Amino acid sequence: MLILSLFPGVDMLGYAFALEGYCVVRGPDIIYGQDIRDFIPPPDVFHGVIGGSPCQDFSAARRDPPTGYGLEMLAQFARVVLRARPNWWLLENVPAVPDIRIEGYPLHQRLDIKASEFGLSQTRLRHYQFGAGASNHPLLLPRQNLDGSHPTVLAHDKRPLEQMCQLQGFPSERLEYLPFTEKGKRIVIGNGVPVPVGRALARAIRDGGEGRPCACSCGRVVTGRQQSALPACRKRRQRQRENPIPALHFIPSDFVTISRP
Repeated sequence: MLILSLFPGVDMLGYAFALEGYCVVRGPDIIYGQDIRDFIPPPDVFHGVIGGSPCQDFSAARRDPPTGYGLEMLAQFARVVLRARPNWWLLENVPAVPDIRIEGYPLHQRLDIKASEFGLSQTRLRHYQFGAGASNHPLLLPRQNLDGSHPTVLAHDKRPLEQMCQLQGFPSERLEYLPFTEKGKRIVIGNGVPVPVGRALARAIRDGGEGRPCACSCGRVVTGRQQSALPACRKRRQRQRENPIPALHFIPSDFVTISRP
């Protein structure tokens, strides 16, 4: 199961997939002086493409006007997927990120996930979009109903680095191998996907699952005549109908050029 990891940073998401048996190839990253706009992946090689594109333009904590860079990087993610033609793709970002719909991947899920639902004691909410072919299965996730007892880990967290790693499920002994200043380590650890969440997603993609998914696309299983797994799911479906999330549709002809000028 060879997968490509885009915008990897310290690649906590790729690390989680590797722990579940995937072979992970790191794509280019700006923090190492590389530019995804120069990257041309080989077609029909990777089973999946994963990544967390820059989120600042969509973040609720943003203080400056959007620069357009976030949308550009979403388009670059789509370009790489269209070029690589994997079986599926997985994108992580913040709650306000638009839906991305990529031609050839009719199955689309948008999952809201808290780290506390997968055994961690922090509360950060992250959004994951999953795209796959019609023959693939939707992701089913066995969530726990736990309350996080620690505040969210962020890129500019002031807590000790070792505690940040613990709250993210990332081995703190790996800190000494990261070629960054302490500030840089805080950024890459704070921006990373919590490892237990990444592992749960990797297992869901790898193993499939039995049951029918909730209509709100949360990944929970419903039974009988149920359409929604929880009352919160019904409210989410209502919000989706009343205030649909903007969607960006990408097709191969959108990318006449495949590298930056």
